[in-house]
Amino acid sequence: MRDRFQTKSFLERGGFGLLALVALLVFAFDVLPALRLLIAALFPGGTFNPDAMLSTLSSRSASSAARATFETALWSTFLALPLGTVMALILGITDLRGRRIASFLFVLSVMISPQVIALAFLHLTGPASPILNALGLAPGAGSANPMLGRGGIILVLGLHHAPLVYVVMSAGLKRIPLAVVEAARIDGARPIGILTDHLLPLLRPHLVGAALLAFVAGIGNFGIPALLGAPVNYLTLPVLIYRRLSSFGTGMIGDVSALGLLVAAIAIVCVAASQVLTRRGGVHLEDDTPLKPFWTLGRARITAEIFVGAVLATTLLLPILSLMASALVPSYGMPLSIATITLDNFVEVLVRQDVTIRAFANSLLYAGGAALLLSLTVVPVAYGLIRLMGRWRILAISLVEISYVLPGIVLAIACILLFLKPLPLVRVSLYATPWIIVFAYLARFLSVALKPVLAGMAQADVAQEEAAAIDGARLAQRLFGIVLPSLLPAAVAGGLMAFLLAFSELTVSALLWSAGTETIGVVLYNLEEAGLASQASAVAIVIVAVVTVAMLVLDALGKYLPEGALPWQCEPHAEDQARMNAFHAPARSPAVSRLEPKAALS
Repeated sequence: MRDRFQTKSFLERGGFGLLALVALLVFAFDVLPALRLLIAALFPGGTFNPDAMLSTLSSRSASSAARATFETALWSTFLALPLGTVMALILGITDLRGRRIASFLFVLSVMISPQVIALAFLHLTGPASPILNALGLAPGAGSANPMLGRGGIILVLGLHHAPLVYVVMSAGLKRIPLAVVEAARIDGARPIGILTDHLLPLLRPHLVGAALLAFVAGIGNFGIPALLGAPVNYLTLPVLIYRRLSSFGTGMIGDVSALGLLVAAIAIVCVAASQVLTRRGGVHLEDDTPLKPFWTLGRARITAEIFVGAVLATTLLLPILSLMASALVPSYGMPLSIATITLDNFVEVLVRQDVTIRAFANSLLYAGGAALLLSLTVVPVAYGLIRLMGRWRILAISLVEISYVLPGIVLAIACILLFLKPLPLVRVSLYATPWIIVFAYLARFLSVALKPVLAGMAQADVAQEEAAAIDGARLAQRLFGIVLPSLLPAAVAGGLMAFLLAFSELTVSALLWSAGTETIGVVLYNLEEAGLASQASAVAIVIVAVVTVAMLVLDALGKYLPEGALPWQCEPHAEDQARMNAFHAPARSPAVSRLEPKAALS
């Protein structure tokens, strides 16, 4: 019966309309922006002229920005890779206390927008730092802030992207069957030997994939180089694109399209290579019990906990304390003390300033609206991809990733190109309206909202749908009566994840906002540029609070979600605890060591 159900054509199952919807969404949100960017770069002025693109890419400013982009991305990867890997190993295979909390906090640091993190480190150091002034450790007046320039960008990028490495490596650990460790224990291997001889070889593809993802994140990052590099004229490609388009307007659209295409090409190649690598070297076992913590640290546990605490303090606690200290003093540069503490900056940005109040409302509306639309869309899209597309599913899912792979500043250029002129037939222009920002959010975060639902759809049993189809239920009845109730928590989680990333983003809206449509990320950047550092810090603290609350809501939904939907969930489920206890008991049979290589989806 199952074979007959799965081999029937999608037309017989009534899936033509759903497949058309999936194709339309993929084309509009992913293929069309990338295609429009390519056309603008190769056909400036409407005529094929690759020489113009080559001239732009070979200019002195572009070469300098490309060199700065590569060196900051590369060196920051060398920092992020060992830090994220060690955190994944400590939290994934040892008996460290509070692993779930530590994992949550570490991932929280990367969910906070890059410009907020950059602002925090900028205010943490330098002669005007409220914390250093209060401790009497501030550098001399007039000295340069050490975070400005190449070194500061590398440090902050590395710390900010270490959780990305952690997520990839943690996913790799979860794909290793428990039987690998059990077999090694039967042979008398010690924990360090199990790690070096068995786990690390299996994790090698994930290690390379994590390095590529950290590198491409550094290539496309705008917020950190804009705040730490632009003041000293150290420009990366995304910052150069922003400067040219914001200074010269749409007259530079051909040049910035060529620069954007270069950044996009680097990003797509690196992410594609990462996807290929992380799908290799997996293992499959008849008993798919995933890897559980097996290393009892003993006396070394205190040392490991101190290390994890130091990492969390550096990546999250110190930046937040820096922002709070800057927000609580009347003006940036004053030392923090009982006499100088004030809430006036919070009152100013939340009550008095129209622009910040409007920006908060806009961000909540745009990010929340996009998240809601994505939540309503992802279940039928996931159903179409998993149940109806057959062999074309992998291609379609890869196309869905395009707009998220594109750096935000490049996607913004593509949206400008798409909507600069009125839309055909309806003669309505979306340029300089809130709708262009919402469209960009929908395109950029569709794949983010889709991931938890795809995971749930892939794990869902098709038997109920088969029975309903045999009884004559049409596709819509099966979709809304059977599939939707089981995937609703995953759809809500996907929408919340999209909201988390969209609420305070800057890279997309930096080029798309206009008077009255400012987002909170744009206002934060403008406040810092205007020298209103304490008010910018107050805005940043509110952003951190909103992101933290959203993540806590997501965490509360975790028990209703498919396993692996939330990257910070490292604790075993209750039903797995018995297996974990049995694992620490003496091993019984060598039969568990029979392994087969199998490529697995991440």
